[in-house]
Amino acid sequence: MIKIFYKNKKENGLPTQAGYSVLELLFYIAFFSVLSSLVINAMITMARSFKETTIQAQLVQSGNIMERMSREIRQASGIVSISANDLVLDMGASKTMEFKFVDPNIQFWDTGSNIGNINSPNIVVTNITFTQIDTVKGKAVKIVLTVKPTNDPSGNTQDFYDTIVLRGSY
Repeated sequence: MIKIFYKNKKENGLPTQAGYSVLELLFYIAFFSVLSSLVINAMITMARSFKETTIQAQLVQSGNIMERMSREIRQASGIVSISANDLVLDMGASKTMEFKFVDPNIQFWDTGSNIGNINSPNIVVTNITFTQIDTVKGKAVKIVLTVKPTNDPSGNTQDFYDTIVLRGSY
């Protein structure tokens, strides 16, 4: 059998040969390769799962956009103007609130001053639609909102729907 020698020892005055055989060495290399590939595969799967979980959390957190708009609409006493991508609310006392869709963000305006974007930088608003609903008893606004994360290569989107009755109309 072929031996790989790493040290010559002497026992009882006679030289002995100690070391690993080529077969043992190949077995250890194969075992290490299999173990390494399993660990690397587990790490890749874990990283992919973390990224997908982060994307889903961002989509769910996008519900805050809808909550913010709903809260402001509920407090309004009337609608000044409404279009598919723009809503101006009468808040009373010469105060207005406006939601503008400026692709890819929703901007919030308070009496002519731009307060900023409602959506976070890692969320892109792909569509928003405001629809006025008039009934005998009052007014409401229906909102359809579609968002997607910026870091999602698969292009997942999340849709949000809400109908909000204005405070001054019930």
